Amino acid sequence: MLLVSLGLLVGAVMGLTGAGGGILAVPALMFALDSPLAQVTPLALLAVAVSAAIGAWGGWRQGLVRYRAAALMSLLGVPFTALGVRLGAALSARQGAWLFVVLMLYIGGRQAYRLVRGQPTPAETLSQRPLDARSGRIVWSWRSGAVVAAIGAGTGLTTGLLGVGGGFIIVPLLQRFSNISIHGIVATALMVIALVSGGGALMALSHGAPLPPSIALPFVGAATLGMLAGRMWVRFLSPRVLQASFTVLVFVVACAVAVGSLTQ
Repeated sequence: MLLVSLGLLVGAVMGLTGAGGGILAVPALMFALDSPLAQVTPLALLAVAVSAAIGAWGGWRQGLVRYRAAALMSLLGVPFTALGVRLGAALSARQGAWLFVVLMLYIGGRQAYRLVRGQPTPAETLSQRPLDARSGRIVWSWRSGAVVAAIGAGTGLTTGLLGVGGGFIIVPLLQRFSNISIHGIVATALMVIALVSGGGALMALSHGAPLPPSIALPFVGAATLGMLAGRMWVRFLSPRVLQASFTVLVFVVACAVAVGSLTQ
């Protein structure tokens, strides 16, 4: 029941905010199974990949997924993730944790400022931001392609360096550089997460990572149900509520990591 409850929570949070999958799934599984990071990571990746794919498919059917941007971000994210892992090896566990906290507080602070200040008008957005997303679709050019590629590279780098899930980086950056609706941004982030996490899970399994069906099936199944519930609820929530939820999640995760680092 604990695995099912945690899976439902992970899936629901991902469905609502487009983030939080891996960063919630890994510590949840470590707590529930009393297992080290290396043993729970493949299961977390699999659960995140399956549930994110379900959420992305729902967004695709609604025309919300910006699939070209998602594919480009995923393509650039993979090699930069490997680079981030190498850089992260030079940091101690506590240094990595505090770097993560600083990044999360910066992202959360930016999001809180946007909520307090209010959103710019569509005309202001299109004139000031490099991703010219008329009618929710990116108008592709060398400039917009470079911005999307940079977001993918930055997402991969921070994922490898700090273990930050893709949604925590993609969601605020797409909000900053485009006027795509928050629902479209969440759906696009879910597609990137599905591609990257799915690739990571396949690599782990190919290297002989353990994946007991008695543990994998209830957790992955519950995460999928949570994702479906989250994507159903998200239709009835306003963009402002979704942004506020994302901001709160960022601050909660930052505080949890900070407390964990201090108590180590």
